[in-house]
Amino acid sequence: MGAVLIISFLLLLVLGVPIALSIGVSALIVMVLDGMPLEALPQTLFAGVNSFALVAVPFFVLAGDLLAKGGISDRIVAFAEATLGRIRGGLSIVSVVASMFIAAISGSGAATTAAVGSALLPQLKEKGYDLDFSAALIAAAGTIGVVIPPSVPMVLYAVIVGVPVSKLFMAGFVPGVLMGGILILYALHVARRRGYPASERRPLSVRLTLFLKALWGLMTPVIILGGIFSGWFTPSEAAAIAVVYSLFVAMFIYRTLAPRQVYKLVVNSGVTSALIMFIIATAKIFGWELAFYEIPDTVARAMLYVAGDSRLMVYLMIVIMLLIAGMFMETASALIILTPIFLPSIVGIGGNLIHFGLLITVGLAIGMATPPVAIDIYVASAITGLTLEEISRPIVPMVAALIAVLLALTYVPWITLILPRLVYGVV
Repeated sequence: MGAVLIISFLLLLVLGVPIALSIGVSALIVMVLDGMPLEALPQTLFAGVNSFALVAVPFFVLAGDLLAKGGISDRIVAFAEATLGRIRGGLSIVSVVASMFIAAISGSGAATTAAVGSALLPQLKEKGYDLDFSAALIAAAGTIGVVIPPSVPMVLYAVIVGVPVSKLFMAGFVPGVLMGGILILYALHVARRRGYPASERRPLSVRLTLFLKALWGLMTPVIILGGIFSGWFTPSEAAAIAVVYSLFVAMFIYRTLAPRQVYKLVVNSGVTSALIMFIIATAKIFGWELAFYEIPDTVARAMLYVAGDSRLMVYLMIVIMLLIAGMFMETASALIILTPIFLPSIVGIGGNLIHFGLLITVGLAIGMATPPVAIDIYVASAITGLTLEEISRPIVPMVAALIAVLLALTYVPWITLILPRLVYGVV
């Protein structure tokens, strides 16, 4: 029956059935064929989403929408451009730095790409930057949106594995900065080679004015992450506070959102959150059946047999499978499905669960910039009007650079674990 579960799931995916239905229908087929009581289906579906930590998901989705539509991201980008734009190719740096900062608010790769792309891509085109390169850079930088905390995939991983969300969040800072750093270095190399211009130097008074305008937005990650790491509130409570704060700033400070627009944003984020929750619910029954038929244990034994005693080989096989899965599956769906499958292998080699949580997050995040299922590229395409192919060509070396960071994180665990160990001790 385990083979039926996997084959039916893959067949439904190939036929173009939505991922949530593919997961649920394949699990239901096995239940019927194996004579399992169908009463277990609704009970297991409910158990899949019956977690306080998952409250953070819809709130972070809504906070990301408020960030993009409420003028908060525009002011942050304007301040970054005035500060860093005077360097040759400075707008490329601004694209990445702004993505890193907005990642600390939105928790979403697509939201980060949309916020930065909408604000900067017209300026990049006007200043003489190649539009395909600029769109690719912003799409690649959007992957940082789920690595620097807060992060929706990290919340999902924490619920599945049972590790503290706060430790995962703390572990995400250094990998996110490394991803941003390597993209900045590549962007500067391209800027010098192609002769991209530097923006005019802004007077100190102008930079100060832009800083004051952006200050309310700049305080958002300070409030969210400061509250979490200080212990004032949980990640789920922080997500709700992020929504309230972003709503207050957009409506009453910047006055960029009307009540009717807020209603539309709430509805849209509700639809997105419902889809994520449905995937989580169906993945619960799918994961239960995987465990019942001992598929994760079988995969773990096969990997350990192939790799022998080599932890390096086990991690390499997992990284390769994560990168392939990220090319064809949406990040949250892939994480929910693959985490229970790989977990026994990680436990079997004595791997650290916080470290593995960052590996699976970064590995699948890179998939957001890797065709054919590359949500960040689709967002950049919608903003610029460029085709998927036109953005995919210049993004290849950027993805290669991000994979290099992933391999460094894989084989040098202290890069990921240094901050959690400094703050929390043993992790």
